[in-house]
Amino acid sequence: MKLIVDSGSTKTDWIALNPQNEVIYETQTLGLNPQVLSDQILEERIINNYELYRKRKSVNYIHFYGAGCGTRPPRELLQKVLQGIFPNATIEVKEDTYAAVYAATERGNESIVCILGTGSNCSYFDGQNVEQRIDSLGYILMDDGSGNYFGRQLLRDYYFNKIPEKMAAVFEESFDLSSESIKTNLYKKPNPNTYLATFARFLIENKENEYSQNLIKKGFALFAQNQIMQFENAANIPVHFIGSIAYFLKDELAEVLNELGLTIGNVHKKPIDGLVEYHLKLA
Repeated sequence: MKLIVDSGSTKTDWIALNPQNEVIYETQTLGLNPQVLSDQILEERIINNYELYRKRKSVNYIHFYGAGCGTRPPRELLQKVLQGIFPNATIEVKEDTYAAVYAATERGNESIVCILGTGSNCSYFDGQNVEQRIDSLGYILMDDGSGNYFGRQLLRDYYFNKIPEKMAAVFEESFDLSSESIKTNLYKKPNPNTYLATFARFLIENKENEYSQNLIKKGFALFAQNQIMQFENAANIPVHFIGSIAYFLKDELAEVLNELGLTIGNVHKKPIDGLVEYHLKLA
C-alpha cells in the first residue's frame, strides 16, 4: 500500500493507494509541521487516526509533502517519526513546495508556483526542476500574504484601534480577544502560526469592507514584491497558487498581480488531488 500525503500547518490530507493504484481510503489528521511541533506531538497526531494506525504495517511507500520540511533537520525528524509508525515503508519527505508544483503545473511548462495558506512561499519551476531562492524564516519574520500574516495584522490593528468601530464590534463577537487568551495561544501552546491563521476567516467573510480590502491588497503586494518578483522573468510566465487564502481571495489576488504586471494562473484550494494524479502518471 502507498500513502500520498499533503501536510500543512493546520491539517494533513492522506490518500492510500493499493498496488493497482486504486484509492483505498482518504483521511485527515491535524497539521504535521516539524518546524513547530515536537516528535511526540507529531507521533500522537498520526497514531490517533484509527485508519492509519490500523493499517500501518501494510504501508510500503510514503510520499510525504509538508510545510516546515524545507531544510534537512525537520525532514529527518519527520522521517524518523514516520519510520517508527510505518516500519515497513520506504519514506520520501519533501517540502510542500513540491506538492504545489506537481499539483498546479504540467510537466515541461515553465511557471512560478506559490503557496498562500496558513503560511506562504514561492518557487520557480522550469518545467523539470524546482528552484526556491529564499529560505523561509517562518511565520514571525516572513509569510507575507498568508493566513497567519493576516491574523497577526488583524490582532495588531484591533489592539491599536485601527479597525473601524462597527467591524471591530463584530470581530469581538467572533473571537476571544482577551489579551490573556491571545498570549496563551501565542506563547504557551503549540502551533501559534495556525492559531493566528484562524483569524483570517474573519477577513475573508468581511472582505468587502474598505479596511479589509486595504489589508488584503497590502499583504498580497508584499508577497508579490518580496517573493514572486525575485524571479527575473516573473512577468512573462503564469503564476500558480495553492492554498485556502489564495482560493478564497482570488479576485483580490488577481487584481494585485495585474497591477504589478503579473499573470495569475491556476488557483487550487489544496493540492492532494493533483498529487495523486501526478504519482499515477509516474506509475
